[in-house]
Amino acid sequence: MSDSVSARRVFILGNPDKDSVARTLAELQQFAAERCDLVGADLGLDTRKAVNAGAEAIIVLGGDGTLLSVARSLGAEQIPLIGVNLGRLGFLANFSVEELRAHFDRAIDDPALIETRMMLDVSVYREGQACFSSRALNDCVIQAGPPFRSIALSMFLDEQKLTDVGGDGVIVSTPTGSTAHNLSAGGPILQAGVHAIVLTPLCPHSLTHKPLVVEYDSRIEIVAKEINPGSMVTIDGQVSHPLEVDDRTVITRSATPLRLVRNPLYPNWNKLVTKFRWGQSPR
Repeated sequence: MSDSVSARRVFILGNPDKDSVARTLAELQQFAAERCDLVGADLGLDTRKAVNAGAEAIIVLGGDGTLLSVARSLGAEQIPLIGVNLGRLGFLANFSVEELRAHFDRAIDDPALIETRMMLDVSVYREGQACFSSRALNDCVIQAGPPFRSIALSMFLDEQKLTDVGGDGVIVSTPTGSTAHNLSAGGPILQAGVHAIVLTPLCPHSLTHKPLVVEYDSRIEIVAKEINPGSMVTIDGQVSHPLEVDDRTVITRSATPLRLVRNPLYPNWNKLVTKFRWGQSPR
């Protein structure tokens, strides 16, 4: 291997459901092979291939949703992810193809570019047994489904009763997810590195139920007291599991955080300002 080629072991994953990903993957595969130890490339989101290949960084082609899926799939074996945005928003997948090409060496080799993002462990217990478990990077949402009547939830914080809330449900969000469903529901925006979890009621039937920010190592338990047949717990807007009365959803901080490579071109708040026009005067 030439001295000018990085010894960093890199794997490329591409979302097969997105247009142009196959072509981009083929082009980037050739580009990367000349600059690092490329240990594999796959048009698919099976992270086991990257883990088994001993990858030290994974380039993810797709968008924010693709990166969410890959982060959950890695579980406790979090490998630094370099997100290349071929979608719309690009909050997490914050490199364009051209930007990655221009800053490839730094992206794969510079540890100062790696941010850690808190993830959540979510488990649903039914009659004392776990019937569903998942990690979440953005959020866990317990939400009323068809026929969309109001539901009632009991919420506990560190095994102490916090409140009963009636309405459309509740969002439990990480700082990363604070700009997703939480933001649209009126919850606060948190900087990605803040050690906290946000609880945001959805359309609560009380003026006193407001979003609440709690410590990041809190144990949150939400008991389904009254629900609809279509009520669900949904992870990152991608994975759902039906709820029954008395189901307990337990949410804690994951021991292993996401490791995300940031784009060196942009400051932390760039996407919030440029994509959401936060803090700008109305026109």
